[in-house]
Order: sequence, then C-alpha cells, then structure tokens
Amino acid sequence: MEIARGAKAQGVLALAQDKPPIDLESLLLQMEGKDAPGFLLIPDQIEDPGNLGALIRTAECAGADGVIVARHHSASLSPGTIRASAGATEHVPVADAGNLVNAMKELKKMGFWIAGLDGKGDRLYTEVDYRGPIAIVVGSEGKGIRRLVREQCDYLVRIPLFGKIESLNASVAGALVMYEVSRQRATT
Repeated sequence: MEIARGAKAQGVLALAQDKPPIDLESLLLQMEGKDAPGFLLIPDQIEDPGNLGALIRTAECAGADGVIVARHHSASLSPGTIRASAGATEHVPVADAGNLVNAMKELKKMGFWIAGLDGKGDRLYTEVDYRGPIAIVVGSEGKGIRRLVREQCDYLVRIPLFGKIESLNASVAGALVMYEVSRQRATT
C-alpha cells in the first residue's frame, strides 16, 4: 500500500485524526458518579512511545479510569503511542498535565492515594491496599520517578527481583501493579 509508506499495514489501513489529550479537569469530571473508586495511571518521564502505548493499553485492560501524562519530558499521543496502545486510547481518557506535582496535589485533595513504583520502595507492591481511590505512578526505566513527583507519593512500592537485572521494563512493572489493583478490587 503506497499510503503506508513502507510500514507493515498487513492489508489494512485506516485514516484517523490525531486524538488530542483532554485536560485534568475534564478527566475528573468524567469520573464523577462512578460506583467504583477512582483508578488512575500517571506515567512520569516515559519518553518511549511504545512503552507509553503499552502502559495505556494495560491501564484500559485493568479497568483504570484514565491516564495523566506530563505535557513535557514525556511521549505524546503520537501515532507510535496510539499504535502501541492497540486501540486503548479510544477507550481510556488520556489527560495532559503541565505539572504532574500539581496534578497529584489536586488528586490528593479529592481523596486519592498515590503509589509510586520505586526499586527502593519501603513496601512490596502487594502490601498496599488499593481498594480506595488510587493513582499509580510509573517512572522511566533509566531515571525512575523524579524527586518532586516521588515526594508526592503516599507509598513507594517495589517489585521483588530475583535475577541479575536491576529493573523491569516500565510497562511490565506498571502492568503488575495495575493488575494488583484490579485483583484486590475484584475480591471485595
């Protein structure tokens, strides 16, 4: 297909407009009136579109209400991110925030607890109660969660590693914790 310009189209091609992110206020308004407590994902400094797309895909599959992405120093809702999300960006709202710390403070005012994934976290990811309103922060593989973002977290949770490698891929780590949220909520 000439229009695919060398990309593997596998016989199917769709033309669509870019889907811009919404603002935080719109995301929070969409969550009002839901029976279940809020469940959000906050990727911090995830610059690889494939990882961001995979995180958004998992957020949608795990039942998250939305994703809050930093406007700067983060991958955007680019074609690569949308492709990696496998359509999840059509089902889970993605909000952009000019300042993640301010967004997290706003969430806390609304009763959210915030858990950040950190290899040196003081709790295992399975030791936190995720049944209330929760936001999960996933940092980049190389840098982790930025200091000011980390300081806004109520919990720093770690995933036990038994091999020689010091960390998991950010989207894999995020998936483990998001599914722990889903597992706990399914048992109540």
